[in-house]
Amino acid sequence: MLKIGDFKIHPLQGGITQMDGGAMFGVVPKPLWSKKYPLNEKNQIPLVTHPILITTRDNNILIDAGIGNGKLTDKQRRNFGTTYESDLDKSLNQFDLTVDDIDIILMSHMHFDHACGLTTSDGQSVFKNATIYTSQIEWNELRAPNIRSKSTYWEENYKNIEHQVVTFVDKIEIIPGITMEHTGGHSAGHSVIEIENGAEKAVHMADILPTFAHLNPLWVTAYDDYPMDSINAKERLLQKYIKNNYWFIFYHDVNYFALRMDNVTREVKEEIRRDDLIEV
Repeated sequence: MLKIGDFKIHPLQGGITQMDGGAMFGVVPKPLWSKKYPLNEKNQIPLVTHPILITTRDNNILIDAGIGNGKLTDKQRRNFGTTYESDLDKSLNQFDLTVDDIDIILMSHMHFDHACGLTTSDGQSVFKNATIYTSQIEWNELRAPNIRSKSTYWEENYKNIEHQVVTFVDKIEIIPGITMEHTGGHSAGHSVIEIENGAEKAVHMADILPTFAHLNPLWVTAYDDYPMDSINAKERLLQKYIKNNYWFIFYHDVNYFALRMDNVTREVKEEIRRDDLIEV
């Protein structure tokens, strides 16, 4: 668990993918990225898809929704290396919560590996009592994907939750201390989430910093629709967050749930590893 003031932050069990390492590190040569992140004999790297639960005095909030359950075909499970899917019911039960207790969901973007968990295998809303926030650009892209993005924006991930969705343009304060800011880059509507309470701060940079191994601003994925926007946003935001001692929270990193970096060396100075958490 990570505490940001009075906010408690936990990862939930949202499934896993094994994506092509070359695609996840773009133009970076394998001899470089393979030193920083594990891979298998198929050149795939493990990427958990673990939603982030934030509990406050008044709200139960999720950041992103996991890979879902029963949403992938056999071919998709094979191609995406999905060896297990979401088990949010069991994860939430550890905190005496159910999916009906989630009242806010913050979607950094709506790619399938973040959004499948929003609906059931037959397309019904999983989080019936939640308001779902995403950027207006992302919502538009989701409902009218282009020839490139239609492979990751799926109708079944939004069709029956439209009445729950609230969109924003540039930046929105969800509750005091939690804001979403549009960055673009990985997708046209991609956003980051900032969390601040008391003297502590954290950020979820989502897929412009999918793992700590992507710390170099130039190391962006081949899945990024607008890579220069990712590079510019990552370079700008990393300077701000590291200088101001933010915790970085990860959805995909198989090693780290959260960490803080030294302002000079950018090496890890505090960490919460996945292996140390009983919630995962």
